[in-house]
Amino acid sequence: MTAKANTKTVPAPKKSADNEIVITRVFNAPRALVYRAWTNPVHLARWWGPRGFTNPRCEIDVRAGGVIRIDMRAPNGTVYPMAGIFLELKEPSQIVFTSGALDEKGVQLFEFLHTVDFSEKNGKTTLIIRSRVVKTTADAAKYIGGFEAGMSQSLDKLADDLVHQGEPTLNAPDDIAARSIIISRVVDAPRELVWEAMSNPKHVVHWWGPRGFSTATEIHDFRVGGEWKHVMQGPDGAKYPNYSVFQEIVKPERIVYQHSGKREDGPAISKLFTWTFEAMDGGKTKVTINMLFPTANERNFVVKEFGALEGGKQTLERLGEFLAQTKK
Repeated sequence: MTAKANTKTVPAPKKSADNEIVITRVFNAPRALVYRAWTNPVHLARWWGPRGFTNPRCEIDVRAGGVIRIDMRAPNGTVYPMAGIFLELKEPSQIVFTSGALDEKGVQLFEFLHTVDFSEKNGKTTLIIRSRVVKTTADAAKYIGGFEAGMSQSLDKLADDLVHQGEPTLNAPDDIAARSIIISRVVDAPRELVWEAMSNPKHVVHWWGPRGFSTATEIHDFRVGGEWKHVMQGPDGAKYPNYSVFQEIVKPERIVYQHSGKREDGPAISKLFTWTFEAMDGGKTKVTINMLFPTANERNFVVKEFGALEGGKQTLERLGEFLAQTKK
């Protein structure tokens, strides 16, 4: 079963008389699916935090007394560590846990107590989060003040993620291999030069895509949260619109972006791209593309219909040829 969309956002967060913040959201997804999105670290890392934030560390021990540790990375690269504890778990109806930001010494600046209730009716899930501050310090105000907006954006991201998450994905994190395409190639160029070829839109258009394809770039805003919009055209004249949002940029090691692409007038396929660049002996670089799809069926579809495996290999071949010319 796959969630189709978030159908309703119930009014903005409100505070009760005892300063408890209450956030309500309705998802067009079964309760079991939404509950596991909160308790599976693979998927929690995908939606936790405001827009533009990523979670390079997401470790949760899902049991009463289990520790929660998440490091959120902001678009400017600043990392905001947080920690908490699961107090009670009633699958699939309720989660009670604490959370709070940590300072540079690992000391908790404040502590929220959260009660998250999940109820289902006609295949839709109503999520109610009740949060109140139980401990605080003088330096905590700026973090606490942004909680409502940050959690609301997190739930927006959860809604987006649920569109592409089905029962097999959440039940079995080990199916990642079945949902992935991984392609590597060693190119004869230093990592800094490879990074420039990937990050500069003036260079990308010269090697991007399989052989015979051309690329026209409309937007290439190379920063976390920035958009990349381009149209590829195949040898037969068919056009392939592509849209991506950069989620993580660690120069010169890694680029992560959420991507949606399709044949013109065809269905769009979403996936998470991770490019890594490993410096090798002799001034060479190992380039690895990891494409993670929402389901194994979508992964197999692009392999069969679009030749994604061969296309990825040809793209890296063209990158190597472009770099060889650049070095001359």
